[in-house]
Amino acid sequence: MTENQNCSPAPLPLCPPAPLPQVSALGLDIGRKRIGVAGCDRTGLIATGLTTIERKSFTEDLAQFQKLVADREVEILVVGLPYSMDGTLGYQAKQVQKLARSYSKALNLPLEYVDERLTSFQAEELLKAENRSPSRNKNLIDRKAAAIILQQWLDERRKRQSYSLPLEPNHV
Repeated sequence: MTENQNCSPAPLPLCPPAPLPQVSALGLDIGRKRIGVAGCDRTGLIATGLTTIERKSFTEDLAQFQKLVADREVEILVVGLPYSMDGTLGYQAKQVQKLARSYSKALNLPLEYVDERLTSFQAEELLKAENRSPSRNKNLIDRKAAAIILQQWLDERRKRQSYSLPLEPNHV
């Protein structure tokens, strides 16, 4: 046996995972009085709070969404779904689904849901860490919660891609 026969073959170079297709998404934290809105950079890496819409009427709120969708070339809506702590869909979650489906249809955009349990709590904690009063910054909490919702979706999307699993959206 020669020396070369004992050596293991040279390792193959690792190929980086294929980049995810670019995406422009809006993340929504739908509440009774306000809707927090977040967007992401085209690379789909970072979610940022954009605005808070004070709910008035479906038509007036939709007009604001239409402008955002056009300006940002949005391709998908990602909506936080307020599951109960036991994982069931309560009254509020069903109302959110109904409204989200209406926006999705009116904007002609696909819709996906993200479990939003505790996102408002997380947003409040972020405000407290900035020495800001949560009770005086409800609009900011809604925006931050929307950013957390969208970031969860982006992270999950990236994770699925890195494992080369087919993306199976929660389209409705």
